[in-house]
Amino acid sequence: MVKIAIFNLRINTNQVLRHKFVTNLILLVFLNLLIKPFWVLGIDRTVQNVVGAENYGFYFALFNFSMILNILLDLGITNFNNRNISQHRFLVRKHLSNIIGLKLILAIVYAVFSLVAAAVIGYSRIQFFLLFFLILNQFLISFTLYLRSNLSALQFFRTDSLISVLDRTLMIVLCSLLLFTNITGGVFRIEWFVYVQTAAYLVTMLVTLLIVLVKTGRVTVRVNLRFCLVFLKKSYPYALLILLMAFYNRIDSVMLERLLPDPVGKQEAGIYAQAFRLLDAVAMFGALVGGLLLPMFSSMLKKKENIAPMVQLSFTLLFIPAVVIAVSSFFYDRDIMALLYHAHVDDSADILGLLMAGFPGIAATYIFGTLLTANGSLRQLNTMACGGMLLNIGLNLWLIPHYQALGSAFSSMVTQLATGAAQVVIAFALFRLKPPAPYLFRLIVFLLFTLAAGYFSQMAGHRLVGYLLAIALPMLFALAIQLINLRDIGRIILSRNA
Repeated sequence: MVKIAIFNLRINTNQVLRHKFVTNLILLVFLNLLIKPFWVLGIDRTVQNVVGAENYGFYFALFNFSMILNILLDLGITNFNNRNISQHRFLVRKHLSNIIGLKLILAIVYAVFSLVAAAVIGYSRIQFFLLFFLILNQFLISFTLYLRSNLSALQFFRTDSLISVLDRTLMIVLCSLLLFTNITGGVFRIEWFVYVQTAAYLVTMLVTLLIVLVKTGRVTVRVNLRFCLVFLKKSYPYALLILLMAFYNRIDSVMLERLLPDPVGKQEAGIYAQAFRLLDAVAMFGALVGGLLLPMFSSMLKKKENIAPMVQLSFTLLFIPAVVIAVSSFFYDRDIMALLYHAHVDDSADILGLLMAGFPGIAATYIFGTLLTANGSLRQLNTMACGGMLLNIGLNLWLIPHYQALGSAFSSMVTQLATGAAQVVIAFALFRLKPPAPYLFRLIVFLLFTLAAGYFSQMAGHRLVGYLLAIALPMLFALAIQLINLRDIGRIILSRNA
């Protein structure tokens, strides 16, 4: 009887976690669909159209440079904190007091290293000036993400969801005033774009700090060197992982701008940015899923609960849209780019097709990489990420001189698919996951159907109709073969404790 009670308790706990995952995923997606597409397509895209590919490429390369080194701001603290607090909630106030001081020290380290690296690779005075604000922005983002990790670890998911769109909402309002009114006399400069981001990130950080203090109580900021050293020793494998992944995710535009002669390098970086913007936009939703899953997986693994149902559910809900987006973008790349941009449409269309082909690999990373992170399998993840970095840099060094931005896109596609597949293999081996044979069969049939739907949809009389068919038909097919089971999802949403 006791064993049966424990078994039923574990089933109920698993159902509660799946309920939390699905309901909060719906809220996250809803909020981000309201805000982030307008930011990407309405604001960020308009800025590039207004300032031109060369000026935007100038900013984009600097932005990605600041992203690569921003691991020095965090050193794995955020991911480790999310996993640790979700398993040991009573530590939140103690860690918060010490880590805030540590983050301020790391901000100084990051700024010094970034400026020295910029000097070594030969950035100009103008680039240094803009880089200073981008460095400040990265600190504000990193600090906000750390604060949010406490909220998600404590499972205040709805609060975290609202904060996740606050910075973009503020940027939309401020940029709209500059772009769509006559307040600046019809002029827009790329520097203003960065200043707006700084203001929005600062407000978001202050609001998040206030909410965390309300949730956790009064916190005294202090710098305990012993605590910092012990904490960094535990978090450095996470830092190494983030650094390696940042290289193979963000190095492309930096290498384009540095390897190609001026102004070709800046222009190619700008062309690459036109397509990468869309990949970055859809990848945001994968990041949101990963953010929800990390504390859930951590808690389930600590309690030794069965993770297979949660893995299959989250993989299905993310991987199916990823495949549909990748295939439809590949077959309708020129139509999408012509709708969004005024210049370099053909070049950026080819890049979009390749970048989106790698999106399923990114989706797999957000599920299985998160699972491995929650398990503390950092040695395997770092080995994978090191291989991904070497593969990406090697391909870029070989392809950029010959194919420019198109070469970078091919490098990205190969790297994302390879690293995503590697994490699936590692997770299956470590956790001995055995997906049901009918599920695998339906998944393979769905992949084949999606490719066929994308190809034959081009025969429709109108390109827009064809594009909509390439999206709608696979999603309906996934429902028809019960790869996505709306009845089960509805049951999960409606059932809190049973």
